Parts: sequence; C-alpha cells; structure tokens
Amino acid sequence: MPGPPAEDGSARARLERRWRDLTDRELPTAARSDWPVRFNHCFQRILLDHATGGVWYDAIEGRPAYAYASDAVLSRATALGEAVLSGEADLRQLNEQSLRWRYARRA
Repeated sequence: MPGPPAEDGSARARLERRWRDLTDRELPTAARSDWPVRFNHCFQRILLDHATGGVWYDAIEGRPAYAYASDAVLSRATALGEAVLSGEADLRQLNEQSLRWRYARRA
C-alpha cells in the first residue's frame, strides 16, 4: 500500500512526479550503450541505494519506495539522477557500489 498521497500542488507531489519522470522516462530514454543499466527499476535501485547509503530496502519501509522515502532521501536520489543525466555522475561507478552493498548484505 502506497504512503499517504501527496497533495497535487505540494512540493512532495512535485518531487514524486519529477522522480517518476526521471526514472521511468528520461534516464531509460537517455541510456547509452556504455551504460550498465537501461531499465527504470535499475536506475531506481542505484539512485535510492546511494541516497540511503546502502541497500535502500534496509532504510525505506513500504513499497513503492518513492512513496515511503523521506523528502530528503527522495531529493538526494533525484539530484543524483539529474547528475547522471547531465554526465556529472558516473553511472558505472554508482552501479558497481550499489551491487557491492547488495553482495555484502547477502554474505
């Protein structure tokens, strides 16, 4: 069950819309052949992991994660996605760290 619905004109609603547009449309559309991922859920995993400093589902209770993430976490994840889109952040390195966190968690 999603978190409480954000009011349509609220800052939270705008943040959620930006997150969804960025991860569902812009990043997958911009994905280059040298990017390690191209699907929305992969971008979401990487960005949320980095915004929480580890495996996101250890820090965010409830699904979908964006609806339950704090404003600060969702803002950090969105800003990082913007940085990937503009070429200011290295998606390959971000993905590798995300996977390391996940492999370490399994061990």
